[in-house]
Amino acid sequence: MPAPGQRAPAWVSGGSSGIGLEIGRLLAAQGRPVVLMARNGARLEAAAADIRSGVSGAEVLCIPVDVSDRDAVAAAAAQAVAAHGAPGCVVASAGIVEPGLFLEQPLESFERQMAVNYHGSLYLLHAAAPLMRDAGGGQIGLIASAAAFFGIYGYAAYAPTKYAVRALAEVLRVELAPDNITVTLCYPPDTDTPQLAAERLTKPEATSVITGGGGLWQPGAVAARLVRGMEKGHFAVTPGWQVSLLNLIAPLIAPILRWHQGRVIRTFAK
Repeated sequence: MPAPGQRAPAWVSGGSSGIGLEIGRLLAAQGRPVVLMARNGARLEAAAADIRSGVSGAEVLCIPVDVSDRDAVAAAAAQAVAAHGAPGCVVASAGIVEPGLFLEQPLESFERQMAVNYHGSLYLLHAAAPLMRDAGGGQIGLIASAAAFFGIYGYAAYAPTKYAVRALAEVLRVELAPDNITVTLCYPPDTDTPQLAAERLTKPEATSVITGGGGLWQPGAVAARLVRGMEKGHFAVTPGWQVSLLNLIAPLIAPILRWHQGRVIRTFAK
């Protein structure tokens, strides 16, 4: 259980690098015990050491877990509760992206991305939400993408996973409100993370052109927007004016976006 005066614990999946690591850092700075979850134990420990070095008195627990494994997530949740009690803040930040064209990608890539991005978020929140309800409430954060606003060339396997996360967030926002649990959904633009570096190795050239207009954000800046949005109880967090505009008018401009993509695709088909 939290010590007197200490804020309720925070769980962060995907906490070994990128946005997840920076979220963990900010939540530790709030005085929360932080539980970092990710697959690679060595990277988790390095992330925890990084947080402790910059946040005086930071209490960080590392739990290696594959979020696509339902039983493993349940076990990780039980371990986190045994260490710190029920969470007051949970951020499902674990995610992967493997861009490619629909007719060229194997079904395994579709299944893998859905397993991590959607089911990984689902399993974590399904384990955490009852605990938060019974403890009197809390905050949930999820990570979507601009690819959750409209279909983007080259993201046939990835975009549906983020649409699913968005839909889950919209439902949880309504269902969990009576339990004093807020839900915040972040739509990061391209962010300077190890995941983006890996994505660029296989991203179709046309996809790079289509998605290149939002600039490159630093993970700390995106994390700060999300954490601030969670503290204020905002549902949508949209870093950058481009993503903010998409959030407001995506349904209206979808035909224009499809036309623009068509022009880019035709250019690369010549």
